[in-house]
Amino acid sequence: MAGKVYLVGAGPGDPDLITVKGLQCLQKADVILYDRLVNPELLKHAKDGAKLVYCGKLPNYHTMTQETINHFILKYAKKGNRVVRLKGGDPFVFGRGGEEAEECMKNDIPFEIVPGITAGMGASAYAGIPVTHRSLSKSFAIITGHQAGDISAEHQWHHLARGVDTLCIYMGVAQLPTITKQLMFHGKSPQTPIALIHWGTLSVQKTVIGTLESIEEKVKEAKIENPSMIIIGEVVRLHHKLNWFKDEMIPNLPVVHG
Repeated sequence: MAGKVYLVGAGPGDPDLITVKGLQCLQKADVILYDRLVNPELLKHAKDGAKLVYCGKLPNYHTMTQETINHFILKYAKKGNRVVRLKGGDPFVFGRGGEEAEECMKNDIPFEIVPGITAGMGASAYAGIPVTHRSLSKSFAIITGHQAGDISAEHQWHHLARGVDTLCIYMGVAQLPTITKQLMFHGKSPQTPIALIHWGTLSVQKTVIGTLESIEEKVKEAKIENPSMIIIGEVVRLHHKLNWFKDEMIPNLPVVHG
């Protein structure tokens, strides 16, 4: 008998932000395949004897290819195990959860999707930046920074610059100069507020605020790297007013495996 696969979102970093259902899946799992940005505190909820498999990926370096991860998911499930694929954020937001679900379908493996709080929502909330606001933002887009270097996606910048109030950009630190230049070229004001939130929702969270024309230098001075969320739009102005989060509230920092 085949087991079952649970694609579980662990949330953006703070271990308390996992859902009740996600935590229950962890506690019952026979095998947990977890990513780099999953807070290791969550793994303490695994039952005795559960097998823990690290599947983390660093920028430009993959501990496991996606094909290998798919292989392990199927291998353990076919042996009758309850398999949790634990991902930072939400499995369907730049988590390749759709691809893993497709593999389960192809192999007749039952699966469930357990959504998680994605970094665009969690990190921005912990920085006091609402992605929507009645008078400042009636729309937001979740996009990947990887498209900044994709020539085939350049036409999208026109629509992003002119048609969306708030942009939540994942994996964009390396492409920050291209992102800001593209948005200004397509009509976004150079004075548009922008925030970079590093290690959002954790005690080491650091938020850098600037404008499209000033942020590159500020990020260099602050030595901001990945993992960081980029939030662009007028709602960023609310950071100084709504910044409720105190570093000492959450002492846990994910272990980054080399």
